[in-house]
Amino acid sequence: MADDPLDALDALIRSRKGSDPASSYTAQLFADGRARIARKVGEEAVETVIAALGDDAQALTGEAADLIYHLLVLLADAGLSLDDVRTELARRTGQSGLAEKASRS
Repeated sequence: MADDPLDALDALIRSRKGSDPASSYTAQLFADGRARIARKVGEEAVETVIAALGDDAQALTGEAADLIYHLLVLLADAGLSLDDVRTELARRTGQSGLAEKASRS
């Protein structure tokens, strides 16, 4: 496994793809399909927002971890990687957020 916790989690998630859904929550998500995975990302995003509006750093940290986990599952299901996201972030580095947003339309 990788030294970086996100890389290690990503590798673990990818290793569960195609595994028995009865043996792993991650395998169960993959078996249920992308729509279910995407809904879980949405649920976790909402829970993260709710936690952010509270005054509980531990709750926010936990919800952020859940969100990142489900996002990594979604990326893996879509055939994308953390490196794809890193490449996109690097492309945007040094560019105004307003300019980057305007370039999408």
